[in-house]
Amino acid sequence: MKFSLRLNNDHPVGTYVTLAQAAERAGFDQIWISNDLFLRSAPVILAAVAGATTRIEIGTCILNPYTINPAEIAMMAATLDELSQGRFNLGISSGAASFLDWVGISQARPRTAVIESIQVVRALLAGDKVEYEGHFLRWGAGAYLRFKPRRQVPIYIGAMSPKMVRAIGQYADGGLPLLFPPEHFQNVMPQIADGAKQEKRDISEIDAAACIWCSVSEDRDLALDVLKEKIAYYGRAMSQTILDQLGLAPDAFSEIEQLVTVENNLKKAKELVTPTMLRIGIAGNTADLIERLESLVAMGVAHISFGPPLGPDLLNAVECIGRDVIPEFGER
Repeated sequence: MKFSLRLNNDHPVGTYVTLAQAAERAGFDQIWISNDLFLRSAPVILAAVAGATTRIEIGTCILNPYTINPAEIAMMAATLDELSQGRFNLGISSGAASFLDWVGISQARPRTAVIESIQVVRALLAGDKVEYEGHFLRWGAGAYLRFKPRRQVPIYIGAMSPKMVRAIGQYADGGLPLLFPPEHFQNVMPQIADGAKQEKRDISEIDAAACIWCSVSEDRDLALDVLKEKIAYYGRAMSQTILDQLGLAPDAFSEIEQLVTVENNLKKAKELVTPTMLRIGIAGNTADLIERLESLVAMGVAHISFGPPLGPDLLNAVECIGRDVIPEFGER
């Protein structure tokens, strides 16, 4: 069993160093940092983390080929892998259309953009010249790295849509599919397997992380409150597929959205988050977390990735998971 930690890029750099060192001590295998626009730069954060740790793998969660050219993604991947002595993983996907709209970028051909970017990054990291004529990328013969990369960096695809999930099985070394609720893994894994079968790949060689939202604390009420806030903010963006899985009506988040976006009344919005809505993630103490994760493990999950909000105290959440959850599942 593999364990990873996912963090948003909205904290001071020093916080990530502290959390990464704690995660390394706790037995986590990987730490992933998001790279959402107009927050702190994930590659810079990861450089600091690489210098402060020795074992834990580091990764971007995620970069996109619209705001960062794939040539620069390859440069960054090779450099961070060199700095971390072979511990870097490249998480890539198409990014959030709403974020790209802030800077006037149209998210044209998202799946094609990701697949072509993976192909050219792999070729660059192999030391090849990449003359490429695609639908998203058109490169000339001068496209090649002027230094020798340490190795072929593992590439993970971040995914929510079925087509992008299938691309994990077709093209990636691993996947970061977001699972809302965690039990959505039972739908995601067959899609990854279909992609692998299409390309005649061995599914057992693809590191598919079960990426969940969780909020953990010895104080169960505090943990629940933090997850309620997360769901109040983002529930309106949940797909109909997710709502159907939870048994929620299409307009389930309408009133909450009004309270959050128009009335700026987060307190009241959180009061409307129901126990069913809370099943989008996992909240409570470590016993609650273990109980819910049992069903994932029964589905064959081999990599559990714990993501935001994590809990009211991030460091405490990392330590609690390391103390109670990792030993529970680590030997399975």
